[in-house]
Amino acid sequence: MKIVVCVKQVPDTKGGVEFNPDGTLNRAAMLTIMNPDDKAGLEAALRLKDQYGAEVTVVTMGLPKAEDVLREALAMGADKGILVTDRVLGGADTWATSTTLAGALRNLDSDLVITGRQAIDGDTAQVGPQIAEHLGLPVISYAEEIVAVDEKSITVKRQYEDRYHILKAQLPCLLTALAELNEPRYMTPGGIFDAVDAEITVWGRADLKDIDDGNLGLKGSPTKIAKASDKVRKGAGEKVSPESPDEAVSYIMDKLVTKHII
Repeated sequence: MKIVVCVKQVPDTKGGVEFNPDGTLNRAAMLTIMNPDDKAGLEAALRLKDQYGAEVTVVTMGLPKAEDVLREALAMGADKGILVTDRVLGGADTWATSTTLAGALRNLDSDLVITGRQAIDGDTAQVGPQIAEHLGLPVISYAEEIVAVDEKSITVKRQYEDRYHILKAQLPCLLTALAELNEPRYMTPGGIFDAVDAEITVWGRADLKDIDDGNLGLKGSPTKIAKASDKVRKGAGEKVSPESPDEAVSYIMDKLVTKHII
C-alpha cells in the first residue's frame, strides 16, 4: 500500500500572528508547527505502515522553511518528503492550493491520500475535498476512526454533527482526518538523526502536472480578503442555574447523551 499524506506548516498561534498589508499571513515572521489535524492524518498513515508495511510519502506546499515539517514527519517514521515551493505559488487560497497539490500528487502512485480536516490558520476544511475533486477520487471527510482496510477498500467511522457514519470506499480514495482520530507519536532519537540527513525532494511549478497557470498563486485565487484579524470574539454560550447538584448532574448527563458523547 502506498499512502500520501498532505501536511501544512501553520503559525503557532500561541506566539501570535502577523499579517501582510494585503491581508495574507506573514508566514516568514512567525513560529510554526505542523497542523494538528494533518499530524493526526500522518499518525493514521504510520499505523497503517506498522500494520501492513505501507510506504508513506509526505507532501507539503509552502516556503522553503516548510521543509521543517517534512523532517518532523520523517523523524516520526515517514519514508519520503516532498516540498512544493515556488514564488508563483505564493498567496494561494484554498482553490489555488488544492490545484497545486493535485498537480503534485499526479506524479505519485497512491492507494490512499490523507489530509487534515482543516488548517488552524484558515479553518475552511476545503482543501482536502477539493484535491479529491481535482483527482477524481472518492472522499470520506471528518474521519475519526479507520475501522478496516484491505487491498480494495477502506472502512471509516466519520463524524457527523451529533452522530456518526460508517462508510466504505473503494481505493484509491482520500480521507480528511480529525485531530481526534488518534494521538500522534513522538519523534524518536534515531528518527531525528536520520531526518536531519534525509534528502527532501523539492518540486517547483515545472514539476506540477496538468494544471493551468491561471489557477496558481495569488492571481489564481478567487478568494478576496476583506479583513483579517487574530482577535475572535467567542459567543456567550448557554448559561443555566441548577437549583441543586443533582439537577446539575442530570442536565449535564442529558446533554452528553443527546450529543452521543456517551
